[in-house]
Amino acid sequence: MTPLPGAAPIGDRIYPTLGQAGLDVRHYDLRLTVPRPGTLELSGEVTLTLAATRPLSAIALDYLGPAVQEVRWNGAVRAFALDRAAGKLRVTLPAPLRPGEAARLSVRYAGVAAQVPDALLPTGWQAVPGKGGAGGANYALSEPAGTRGFLPVNDHPSDPATFTVRVTVPAGYTAAASGLETGVADSPAGRTFTFEQAVPIPTYALAIHVNRFARVDSPPVPVGVGGAAVVRRDYFPAGLGSRETAVRAPYRRTGEVLEVLAGWFGPFPFAAHGSAIVESGVPALETATLNTMPVQSSNERVLVHETAHQWFGDRVVLADWSDVWLNEGFATYAELLWAQAQGEDGGAVVAGWYARLAGRPTRPLPATSAEELFDRTAYLRGALALQAVRAEVGDAAFRAWLRAYVTAFSGRPASTAGLLDLTRRELGARAEAALRLWAESPTLPPLPPTAP
Repeated sequence: MTPLPGAAPIGDRIYPTLGQAGLDVRHYDLRLTVPRPGTLELSGEVTLTLAATRPLSAIALDYLGPAVQEVRWNGAVRAFALDRAAGKLRVTLPAPLRPGEAARLSVRYAGVAAQVPDALLPTGWQAVPGKGGAGGANYALSEPAGTRGFLPVNDHPSDPATFTVRVTVPAGYTAAASGLETGVADSPAGRTFTFEQAVPIPTYALAIHVNRFARVDSPPVPVGVGGAAVVRRDYFPAGLGSRETAVRAPYRRTGEVLEVLAGWFGPFPFAAHGSAIVESGVPALETATLNTMPVQSSNERVLVHETAHQWFGDRVVLADWSDVWLNEGFATYAELLWAQAQGEDGGAVVAGWYARLAGRPTRPLPATSAEELFDRTAYLRGALALQAVRAEVGDAAFRAWLRAYVTAFSGRPASTAGLLDLTRRELGARAEAALRLWAESPTLPPLPPTAP
C-alpha cells in the first residue's frame, strides 16, 4: 500500500516506520473487555483526542491488533484501510487537521491481540494460561513498540499522552492499570475497573493487568509534585503459596525507594506508584505508576531500577529510540544511589560495572540497531557516564544537574545532544567534556573515580 500524503512516519533511527510526523495525540480513552483471561482474545473501543503540529490530510496509527469493526472521525463513520504488512491503520480525513485544531478519532475492534516480535522477545498483550483448572492472566509488556498489538496508537515515545482506561473482566478477576483507580462497577458483562493517568506517558509505558490479584495498599508517600502524597498500591497474584512472604518482601520498601530517589531526582512525577507481579519469564518493565515485575525479579535492585524509570523514560521521554541509554543508564545509576543510601560501598559498585565492560566490545552510547538497545553499553556505560559527571562536579552540583534535567525535559523529548547542551549550561565545559567522552568515544574511557 502506498503511504498516504500527509501521513509520513516520525523517522526514528531504530524504528523508521513508527509513529506519524506532526501528529500529537493528547488523550486515549480506552474501553477494553477481556472475556477469557489467559487467552489473547479481547475487544476494545478507543477514542483519541488529536492535535497536529503541521497540516495532516490523513491519520496513520500504528496497529497490528484485532480486526477493526468501525472508525469514526468526530462522531461520523469514516472509511479506513488496515495495512497489516506496514502495521498501519490509515484514515483519509474529510478536511486537513491543522495546528490549533482538535479532533476525535474512535476505533472499535475485536478479536485476537497480536504478539509483536522484537529483538529480545514478543511484546504487546501477554497471555499467561491458567494451571490446574485455575484461570489465566493477561498484561501489557510493550517496550519498545508492542502497544500497537492491542491498541491503535501513535506508538513512539516522543508523543506521550494521558489515558483513561476502563477494563471489564469476569467475576473474580481484578484489573489494574496506569494511574489512579477512580471507579469499580458491576454489570452483566462483568466488573469494570476505571483508571485515570493524568500525566502524559509514552504508549509503551501503559500498564494494564488482569489477574486474580490480592491488592495491598500501603501508606502514601509525601514525595510528589508540590509535596503531594503518592498513592501506594501493589498487586500480587493468587497461588504464590510458600513463596508469598519472600515475593512480597521487597515491595514493602517501595516507599523508602521513592524517598531516596526523589531526594536526587526531584518530586515523583505521578500520583500513584506500585508494582504488579506476574508469573512469567519476561523481564521487568517500568510501566508507568505500576512496575510490571515478574516473580523472579522481585528484589530491591530491580525494584529500584524500574522505579527510577518513572522519572527517566516515563516522564522524561525519548526523542529517538537510539538514545535509550538516557533511560537505562539513569535507571542503572539509581541502583548505586540506593546502595549508597543503604551504607554500601559505591566504589565497589562502580568498579563492578567497569569490570563487566572491560575487555569486551563497547560502543558510543547512541545505539545504531535494535540489538544494541538493551545491551551492556546502554546500562553500564550509560551509568558510568553519569559517574564521570558526578566525579567532575561533586554531589551537590550533580544532584542539581539531575533535577535540572528532569525539569527541562519532563514531557518533552530528550536526546543525547540535549543532555550535553544542558550539561554545558548547568555545569560548564569540563563536565560536558567528561560526559561527551563516554557518549562518543569508540573505546572504553578510563574508570571514573567515585569521589571528585
